[in-house]
Amino acid sequence: MTDLPRLALSIRQPWAWAIINAGKDVENRDWPTRFRGPVCIHAAKGVTAAEFNDFMRTIHHVSLTRPFPKGTMVPDPPSLLRGGIIGTAEIVDCVEASASPWFFGGYGFVLRNARPVDFIPVKGALGFFDWRKRMVADNA
Repeated sequence: MTDLPRLALSIRQPWAWAIINAGKDVENRDWPTRFRGPVCIHAAKGVTAAEFNDFMRTIHHVSLTRPFPKGTMVPDPPSLLRGGIIGTAEIVDCVEASASPWFFGGYGFVLRNARPVDFIPVKGALGFFDWRKRMVADNA
């Protein structure tokens, strides 16, 4: 845990899952960032049926142009880890246009080197946040 980046970015599921498991290389935001470097990926606590269905339509479209590794299966909503750190990625750029099928406009935080980590329960926050100050007790 001490080798993880100090800052985290909270992302709704299943989009956070896609960064770690399905090659999602752009995180879309309506605000730009100058931050570059490693960041923890925090899976937000909430996910609605509409959000999940929108994701499934999107991932189908993305998979037509960028096939996923064999055996990659999107977990059903109850199986998605939520409310904590699930991995890390490096933000290498912030763009307003991209050829990535994961880019939807506004601003895109370009991601590289995503990897999973053991789940760490953490309360989310807006923007980049110091996740160690928001850790949740195991029984909370």
